[in-house]
Amino acid sequence: MRYDRPRFRLSGDCCLLVEFGEGIDPEVNSTVMNFFALLRENPPAGVKAIVPAYRSLALIYDPELTAPGTLQRAIADLGRPECRSDASKPKIVEIPVCYEGEFGPDMEIVSKHANLSAERIIALHCALDYPIYMIGFTPGFCYLGGMDPSLRTPRRKTPRTSVPEGSVGIAESQTGMYPVESPGGWQIIGRTPLRLFAPERENPFIYKAGDMIRFIPIGRDEFSRIAQRESYLGGH
Repeated sequence: MRYDRPRFRLSGDCCLLVEFGEGIDPEVNSTVMNFFALLRENPPAGVKAIVPAYRSLALIYDPELTAPGTLQRAIADLGRPECRSDASKPKIVEIPVCYEGEFGPDMEIVSKHANLSAERIIALHCALDYPIYMIGFTPGFCYLGGMDPSLRTPRRKTPRTSVPEGSVGIAESQTGMYPVESPGGWQIIGRTPLRLFAPERENPFIYKAGDMIRFIPIGRDEFSRIAQRESYLGGH
């Protein structure tokens, strides 16, 4: 549900939280991304960072240079109907994924829960373009919405202590990717050979909040070829 107008909450002594609605909702997140783009184009004085999430924006500011009331007025001005940003239009980022064997260790669990074959799971998982609602947890971990409801599968009862870099997983109604090796409780159904997070690159990430992810199924040979190229290029 989208609010008629933004709601404001203080978060600590230098952060203003701007809320645009409730729940995981494409319309709400579209509003978040439009305000995010507008604020990046013309950042208010004193704002040091702007962080988008499912239904809100966090404005990190310098309290010596601005105040919550000033920022609230700036947000209100951006709420006029004519204020739209072309930069909020999503970019589609293609992600090759191998769903075979050890790359998808939880494919059988998802198959049994959904009562679908592995082939059907792959087809459904790759049939849609997924909006990136937010990025968090680890650098570049993207929370993707819009997954086919027939693939909905609960998180693992016991999280793994280590999930390989590039793993693609499902948790409840969402899907997402692990850019770095980390603990995690999502059901892993595949892996991408792309380096999703490479700190040595000028831009460490290949996508951002507001983009769309399109999964492309590949085989083992293609996985190895891309992985070798990524290693050779250092992720560039």
